[in-house]
Amino acid sequence: MCRALKCYFVFVCVFFLSGCGCEAIINRTAFDPVTTNAHAVQDIPAAAREVYIETEDHVRLQSFFVSGRPSSRLIIYFHGNAGNIHERLPELQNLSKAGANVLGVGYRGYGKSTGKPSEAGIYRDGRAAVKYAMENLGYAKDKIFLCGRSLGSVVALETARNNNFAGVILVTPLTSGADVLRAHGYTIAPLLVGDVIDNMKKLPEIVSPVLVIHGDKDEVVPWAMGEKIYAALHVPKKMVTINGGAHSDLEFVDSYLYHRSIAEFIRAYSSH
Repeated sequence: MCRALKCYFVFVCVFFLSGCGCEAIINRTAFDPVTTNAHAVQDIPAAAREVYIETEDHVRLQSFFVSGRPSSRLIIYFHGNAGNIHERLPELQNLSKAGANVLGVGYRGYGKSTGKPSEAGIYRDGRAAVKYAMENLGYAKDKIFLCGRSLGSVVALETARNNNFAGVILVTPLTSGADVLRAHGYTIAPLLVGDVIDNMKKLPEIVSPVLVIHGDKDEVVPWAMGEKIYAALHVPKKMVTINGGAHSDLEFVDSYLYHRSIAEFIRAYSSH
């Protein structure tokens, strides 16, 4: 079983325990952070710099600001539930080629960030990232695009609720933890999960344009979830399907379509 699939099974199965109120167990096992590497400064590309973002509850988030060339636009990137933001540096660099600078946000408990991950905690991380982008980097909200991949789609959508951002980019987004359980053959468990990790309930409060990118061979979060999110949105929107794309390889299966779609979306919804 691939790492992403294995991690996601752990993620959704542990959230089943939320029906028992086992918050401590959930917070210990629902996320799969990598914290062991020192991430030497000399390993960071020249176009990137390591920054630390402080949250409202005084957690410090290891993050990276990638500025390949001057741009009035910013992508705030929220990654999936495994690894850390340092591992995403190549992805952050590729995103910057879409015509925007990129702030890649590390969640609490990941990489060199302090704190411990939790659903409520990563929502605080999202709010802190926007505050940092506006106050420290000087970007207005209508110049900011939120990009969330897999679990990161939950953070992006939560952060976007009732906020007029330039746009929201969702890559392999899930509808809810309950739907993921159903997709993998569980029948009773979804009834007990409730609204844990529920993207669908956030959609009525999304007021920014949205781009959805999903692979039709996604073995972790089925393509139908991306389509369901897309159908439920009542804002300017576009959905791009990567034929043959699985959960973690979209930019490799069809690099041109993946990156062109993001670049075109940013150009279409950039205010002047």
